[in-house]
Amino acid sequence: MIRKNLAMLNETIAEICEKCGRDAGEVRLVAVTKTHPEKTIMEAYAEGLRDFGENKVQELVPKMSALPDDIEWHMVGTIQTNKIKDLAGRVNWIHSISKAKYLKELEKRLARVDRVVRVLIQVNISGEDQKSGCEPEQLSEILQYAAGLKHVTVDGLMGMAALTADRDQIREQFRMLRRLRDEHREYEAGNIRLDELSMGMSGDYDIAIEEGATMIRPGTSIFGSRDYNV
Repeated sequence: MIRKNLAMLNETIAEICEKCGRDAGEVRLVAVTKTHPEKTIMEAYAEGLRDFGENKVQELVPKMSALPDDIEWHMVGTIQTNKIKDLAGRVNWIHSISKAKYLKELEKRLARVDRVVRVLIQVNISGEDQKSGCEPEQLSEILQYAAGLKHVTVDGLMGMAALTADRDQIREQFRMLRRLRDEHREYEAGNIRLDELSMGMSGDYDIAIEEGATMIRPGTSIFGSRDYNV
């Protein structure tokens, strides 16, 4: 099933990119493995996938330890200051930095193990209270704090669209993230380079690609429905 799903997904991504004049190689596929066991992840690994994402630290940490070293691990869910220590030794990307205090703690923990981690600033583009992320007007302050950090690079922005059937609304929210990225290019220097836009999941990745996503985060499209009892 995973082989077939991946083939269909890659074909669809290529078609979308061709229609909007993009190179499919510009879009990184981050397979979100929430609740899926290591055996299932290894099936996707065998098909060539190397970027995997988790949204809970307690699920990510054991998978990072057990699975191959050449996997690029992405933390895509909400983080807490007291959990950052568990990520510092192995995670490659954190998509969900929404406050300067997380950058401060991450820099401290990474300095102890002499690693560099790539992060994205999560922005609340949906305006929903239950969605994580900084407010758009807070982005400048976070980028100013990040400037000059030795063990953290800020590589772009992440956003989650509203859970709605209104595709025009979703498009406008993704467009907002791209616009925010472009408006904050002035902060690029040293460890800040805002090239990445992480947006789009299984239900809306097509719109995200059309609006400039460089990373998409599908799960169901690859692995099928999740077992929420896990």
